[in-house]
Amino acid sequence: MNRITLLASLTTLLAASAQAQSWSLATAAAPYKGTTVKAIFLDRPGYKAAAALIPQFEKETGIKISYETVPYESTNQRYVLDFTSGGGADLVLSDVVWIGQFADAGWMVPLDKFTKDPKLADPALNLKGFFPVLLNSFGTWNNKVYGLPFDNYSGLMYYNKCTLKAAGFNAPPKTWDELLTKYAPKLTGNGKYGFALQSRRGETQSADSFMRTLWLAGGSLIDAKTFEPNLQSAASQKGLKFRQDLMKFMPPGVVDQDHAEVVAAFNNGTVPMITEWSAFYPTITDPKQSKVPASCLGVTTEPLGTAGLKPALGGFSLGVNSNSDAKKQAAAYLFIQWITSEKMAKAYVQAGGVSGRQAVYKDPAIRAKYLYVDPMVKSWSAGTAVPNFRPRFAEWPQISQIVAENGTKIMLGQLSTVAGAKAIDDQVKDILTKAGYYNGKKAKLQ
Repeated sequence: MNRITLLASLTTLLAASAQAQSWSLATAAAPYKGTTVKAIFLDRPGYKAAAALIPQFEKETGIKISYETVPYESTNQRYVLDFTSGGGADLVLSDVVWIGQFADAGWMVPLDKFTKDPKLADPALNLKGFFPVLLNSFGTWNNKVYGLPFDNYSGLMYYNKCTLKAAGFNAPPKTWDELLTKYAPKLTGNGKYGFALQSRRGETQSADSFMRTLWLAGGSLIDAKTFEPNLQSAASQKGLKFRQDLMKFMPPGVVDQDHAEVVAAFNNGTVPMITEWSAFYPTITDPKQSKVPASCLGVTTEPLGTAGLKPALGGFSLGVNSNSDAKKQAAAYLFIQWITSEKMAKAYVQAGGVSGRQAVYKDPAIRAKYLYVDPMVKSWSAGTAVPNFRPRFAEWPQISQIVAENGTKIMLGQLSTVAGAKAIDDQVKDILTKAGYYNGKKAKLQ
């Protein structure tokens, strides 16, 4: 390196250092003081955690965050109606399976509009500090970042150590097969059941129940190589048949149970093992809601399937509505950058949220206090988590309804796994054909 190049490099480093030292949230927010940013939140711990921190952001910036709580089941439809009418919340809460839909339609602003603006971009943003699978799955579509990971989930197994020990088990099942053949039979009887899998018709059926059992056996909704529907394959059929066998050891009403009912069954001791999102840890550990003593609670990864560890992957990103005016867009971005930052990660976790930042989970105090951390981090590691656990393309909401309808019929015995798979495959093929995936009009992204 010659002297001129060295001086140029030093000048660049000094300039970057000066910018980092001079940037502050208050200064960046000054032009937007008094702006109100509208948001949609869900009735889940991660949003209550964010709500608890909002007053701090408002005090520092003078920007008002106004949110309404909407049921998850109606959120996507609400967004679509708002977007198509030219309005909607300034903050866009995008489920992992909505990112393709929202991005393809131009409803979310690519975040490089803000990250390239030195007045708005915090030099400490550090996109590489997010777990790669979260940033890529929740916030990125077709190689562009539209949102930052927020309220992030991994499927975990929660188990009652005391109940398992009384039945002769010193550890949770390592594999799904062990759960089915050894644990569940011994733990079922006298009004108690070995396991519960939330399966209510809707996204819970299609994602938490149907897709989870596909992946554990190595199956999938769509073949990754051919982009063809894949439910009639041997692996997918194995997974769906496994679910039917496991139903013998689940509560009789499980086909109509959502997260709240399954978590309640665990909390009241009816069921000693469930696979649930990491986001429900605060509910399960709340002594006002759970009868399970803290000393009896165990948390681990989902069991291994024949395809290895393929845990459920879910969660959201926060992005910016392209319909909003420039001031609201900038103010919304400042909040997104702040609430998902490494600086706020610990406070967010302590308030009940699940951060997508890697650094916070290296904190010994956080790892010691929250039992879900180590198995969740393992579940988000490279080669384990499946980015397309559910396809993220624009057609997923429509396909999800088809999967939920037929998946419920399979569980109820109204359709065999083969007939149900064919019904879904045929309809999915028709949707993807009309969308243009097979004639080259649309890229085969999922």
